[in-house]
Order: sequence, then structure tokens, then C-alpha cells
Amino acid sequence: MEETVDQHMLRPAPDRESPDATSVHSPAGGSTLLDRKFGRDEITVVRHEVTARLDTGLLADRLHGFVLAINEVITNAVLHAGGQGRIVLSVTAATVCCTVTDSGPGIPEQFRRPPNVPEAFEVGGRGIWLAHQLCDEVTMATGPIGTTIELCVHLPGRDTMSGLVNEGATAS
Repeated sequence: MEETVDQHMLRPAPDRESPDATSVHSPAGGSTLLDRKFGRDEITVVRHEVTARLDTGLLADRLHGFVLAINEVITNAVLHAGGQGRIVLSVTAATVCCTVTDSGPGIPEQFRRPPNVPEAFEVGGRGIWLAHQLCDEVTMATGPIGTTIELCVHLPGRDTMSGLVNEGATAS
């Protein structure tokens, strides 16, 4: 079976990666803020670790939305993909990105597209939709050996192409 890749994102399965393999996830010129495996009982711990590493004014008023999007993706990995995964949080001069990898069976076709607004009383289906609302970029690679979802937020006042501060930019 072939792995489906959206937005040209490839990755090895989490159980085949060494814990110090940050070059796979850390963008050129960036640094890794967090790289760890997580399990079913660690969702809250991981959420607090992410918040602690970003709680420096880096994302301004977008911090809590980004952490919520990450929480939804790691919860999906635990609930639908075998109960464990790997998270890598990295930062460059212009963006903060979080990559969540699992070794589950892959995401079913109907959930691979950017989702429509969930129905008011629909059970589930809001996690990926929220991620698309709260992040500037959401990419997905999925197939029978697992899934990787990357969430990225552009830093306020930064030019995402060069990483330079844009003096005229204001945070939205």
C-alpha cells in the first residue's frame, strides 16, 4: 500500500526514530524546543510542556489557540492511532511548528481533506477543523504505517520567507 502525502511532508514512523533525530523535524536554522514520545496518560503533561516552552511571548495572543490545536492532534493520535505518538516542537526566526507522528493505521479518506465546519450536534470531527482554524499551515502525511501532522504558526511581525522582523506588521 502507498502512503498518502499532502503538502509534500514525509517522515519515518515514531518507533523507528531515535530520540535525538531532531534534524528530521527541525527546520533549517531552527531549534527544537521539545522532542518526546507520549502515551495515553500523558496528554495533559505534554500540553503543559508545550505551553512552558512557548510561554515567552513568542506567539503573543495566538499561544493558547496553537496549544489547543496541538492538544487536539495528540489526543487524536492517542484515541485513534494506537495510544502513543511522538511530538517535536521547533522554532525558526519566522515560525513555530509542531509535528505529531503516530504509527496507527492511517487517517480514513473522508478525514484527509480540510474539513468543513462541523455540525452543531455532530459527535467528534472538530480536532482537525480546529487545527485548520488556529494554525497558519496544517500538513498531513498518512498511510498504513502511520500519520504525521505538522501545525505551523507564523510569528507576529516576522517575514515568513526571510525571518526578518517586518516593522510595519501588526499581530492579528
